[in-house]
Amino acid sequence: MNRRQKRQWLCFTIEGLNSFVTALYFNYFYFFLRSRFGFDDKANLVAAALLGLCYALFSWQAGRLAHRWGYFTALKLGFGIMAAGLLVGAQLGSAAGQIAAAAVVSLGMSFTWPVLEALISENETPARVPHAVGIYNITWAATNALAYFIGGTLIVKFGFHSIFYAPMVILLVQLALTVWLEALAKTHSRHVAETVVRPPPDPNRPSPAKAKTFLRMAWLANPFAYIAINTLIAVIPGLAARFELSPMMAGFICSLWCFVRLGVFFVLWFWTGWHYRFRWLATAFALLILAFTAILVAPNLAVLIVAQIFFGAAIGLIYYSSLFYSMDVGETKSEHGGIHEAAIGAGNCIGPAVGAAALQFAAQSPNAGAYAVSALLLGGFGGLVKIWKAGRGN
Repeated sequence: MNRRQKRQWLCFTIEGLNSFVTALYFNYFYFFLRSRFGFDDKANLVAAALLGLCYALFSWQAGRLAHRWGYFTALKLGFGIMAAGLLVGAQLGSAAGQIAAAAVVSLGMSFTWPVLEALISENETPARVPHAVGIYNITWAATNALAYFIGGTLIVKFGFHSIFYAPMVILLVQLALTVWLEALAKTHSRHVAETVVRPPPDPNRPSPAKAKTFLRMAWLANPFAYIAINTLIAVIPGLAARFELSPMMAGFICSLWCFVRLGVFFVLWFWTGWHYRFRWLATAFALLILAFTAILVAPNLAVLIVAQIFFGAAIGLIYYSSLFYSMDVGETKSEHGGIHEAAIGAGNCIGPAVGAAALQFAAQSPNAGAYAVSALLLGGFGGLVKIWKAGRGN
């Protein structure tokens, strides 16, 4: 394994561990709030909205700061802050304290994902960006699905403190790997600067105007996808209670969409026919709306399982589009990565906020939150079509 391959291997390893840490903690944080403090769906949605707002604000600035301070400084700072937030959260006994500690973890996390997204595409030719983005997506999706799948089992076997202490140990490993990666990068960067020859422009690439239109559409679609995701994650404890599922069984069943998303990432990695094709993005958005509603109002487990298949497929293409176009358009990778992550945070905030408001003002309807967020997603679909029509002449 040469130095370049070792650097790539380390980068993807850190990314995969980061995905496992964040999925284990945040996906089961709402189970923790429900079990320890009696949070219902509305309270969990409010907590999710607050954390989503924090992440949106943090990520927007963190991508810029990472570009200014240096990627490895940002990574080490982010992992350190995350570990500190988890350590404090493990000691606190109040709901407000737990949410504040989770906000600290979100602050640290905001310094990690924009940098990791930038590292996998920096110094890559336009022809290699899709390959790098594909490996990146498959790596984080695989460890994310694994964390969701086994997280409930960890809680049953070792208690809720496992969602604090297991991520802390992994973060220490990530810090050590980051120091190693930084050392390799210092010796690698001069070699790259001397040897990389940029190829001539690809005549098959879309025009800059068309590329920016798709970037704007992806930046709109992705937060709406996370409106659905974070709303779903926040109410899964309630769904589990409705179907009498333990945290372990909820992890097994409700992680299905994560594995479907992983499979879709594999397909999109090898097949590039969806690049700069509006019909694929539009179809995914439409499926997202239908599948999201079906999951939340599912009358039985069969409907829940089938709906997750379509939900995971839609989420996969929308997320892949957002990250690919963010890395394919422009040179300030960490800033674009920061915008990509800030859009995710915005979706994480808006969806749960709308769901919580609907449950507050239409308390007589248990599905009010699901219908309100679905209506919001429909509005997003309209915005997608509007952007497409405005840029169609490009």
